[in-house]
Amino acid sequence: MIKIRKKGLKDYTSTWKEMVSFTENRNIDTPDELWMLEHNSVFTQGLSGKPEHLLKATQIPIIQSDRGGQITYHAPGQLIIYCLIDIKRLGIGIKKIVSIIEQSLIEFLSTYDIKAHTLTGAPGVYVNGSKIAALGLKVKQGRTYHGLSLNIDMDLAPYKLINPCGYSDLKVTQMCNLTDNILSISDIQQELSVHIISSLNKTQY
Repeated sequence: MIKIRKKGLKDYTSTWKEMVSFTENRNIDTPDELWMLEHNSVFTQGLSGKPEHLLKATQIPIIQSDRGGQITYHAPGQLIIYCLIDIKRLGIGIKKIVSIIEQSLIEFLSTYDIKAHTLTGAPGVYVNGSKIAALGLKVKQGRTYHGLSLNIDMDLAPYKLINPCGYSDLKVTQMCNLTDNILSISDIQQELSVHIISSLNKTQY
């Protein structure tokens, strides 16, 4: 059983601390959880993040996180799903859980007639080479936290201040630029979670 928790608009740092606490205190019987939320405007740097990928000074907070990957941006209008998954119990590795999340996003976007794809060596999901969803995980004792961010209907301008995910000149896009059939973030949370849970349920516990 996978629990879904809808958390609304949340501060990044407090949510991060909550994820760490959940992961450190869970046991072999603790159900996995998906946390659905949005963040206030914030840049986050991954563990291997290089400062040169921030191209200009900004008043937007910059948080050094413990997830994988480089710098990215979060803001209202972007769906965050934090994946608190016991991959050791599932019997899978980090590459497999990344693939499950990416393919779930691709399948979900296809229901809006958005043809998305992955890029070799560059985690996340893209549409015509423009990034629509970022992905960064942390694994501790066989359990993941952090997760994915999907651009739905947000201000993309701050992405011009960074090399998104460490790639210079990488373009970003969002669902509202690709379809007229956008529902509420709450509805999209529900739809995308179904794809993720379905994919996880196909994996042997």
